[in-house]
Amino acid sequence: MKNLFLLLVFAVFMVQSTACSAGNKSDNKGEANANQAVLVSNSNSPQIITLNEESFIEHIYDFKSNTEWQYKGNKPAIIDFYAEWCGPCKKLAPILVELQQEYGDKIQIYKVDAEKNRQLAAAFGVSAYPSILFIPMNEKPGGARGLLPKEELERIIETFLKVKK
Repeated sequence: MKNLFLLLVFAVFMVQSTACSAGNKSDNKGEANANQAVLVSNSNSPQIITLNEESFIEHIYDFKSNTEWQYKGNKPAIIDFYAEWCGPCKKLAPILVELQQEYGDKIQIYKVDAEKNRQLAAAFGVSAYPSILFIPMNEKPGGARGLLPKEELERIIETFLKVKK
């Protein structure tokens, strides 16, 4: 039943997707070392963490091992695969910051620059931006594409990730 729900959610978002398919790539000089997880927020509240392939393997899942999914985290997570030049990605970013603050330590939201981490993005079938991976505890992840409204993200967090505010 859960797999059918995930498939239905994914299909609906595919049809309604407003994902980027092209755009101008920006120059990303001055960014943090590619081997570090980077915090997005400067507040004392829970923060969104930016991952690269190495930190993804360390904190989420070793996607290069070809083993069965085994989440390494200790709370449900959302991973936003984005591109710097993507308009809908830029609109989604503040929504994710709000969700991280509202749900606090009950979930962890991560960001992955799919253009800089192509092997990781390919491992999860990311072909449009934004693409979102929802990771519940002790279950396989599910995904969606496109700019989702905050209300829909909250519904997925509460029904699929099983997290209440």
